[in-house]
Amino acid sequence: MNTTTKVILGITVAAAAGAAIGMLLAPEKGTDLQKKIKDGAKDWLSQFSGLIVMGKELASEFKSKAQNEVDELESEFSDYRNT
Repeated sequence: MNTTTKVILGITVAAAAGAAIGMLLAPEKGTDLQKKIKDGAKDWLSQFSGLIVMGKELASEFKSKAQNEVDELESEFSDYRNT
């Protein structure tokens, strides 16, 4: 896990924890609080799912770029050996 991913994940977890604490400390009826927690959990899950998709896309992009570099180096090495 790279630094950017750790930072994004940390911010997301901190935001979710802050929202949960804020909801628990707010003076409301139990049913309203339950609805807010449920909605907050859905929002957090949606954001987390988005981060997972973004991470997969970044990993795929990195893999593709790395493979291109490896292919290029192999080609250059092959050309060098044949001279």
